[in-house]
Amino acid sequence: MKVFTPDAVAEAASNKYLGVLVAAKYARELNALPLESSPYGANKLTTVAAEALTSGEKKLQYRLVRTRSSFTR
Repeated sequence: MKVFTPDAVAEAASNKYLGVLVAAKYARELNALPLESSPYGANKLTTVAAEALTSGEKKLQYRLVRTRSSFTR
């Protein structure tokens, strides 16, 4: 099992919390793919997502989108 340190995740994203959220959403997208055509084999999808985020090759790109609040002041 590969271990991803908070420093490695924070280096890939602006902070470690955002990095974990991005990797989790990517793993969820990978989970939606058909299982028989998955190129990842026996690897866990969370490990694949964290690897894509922390690799220096920029395999995973993301952008932050501001949402409007439900009430205005």
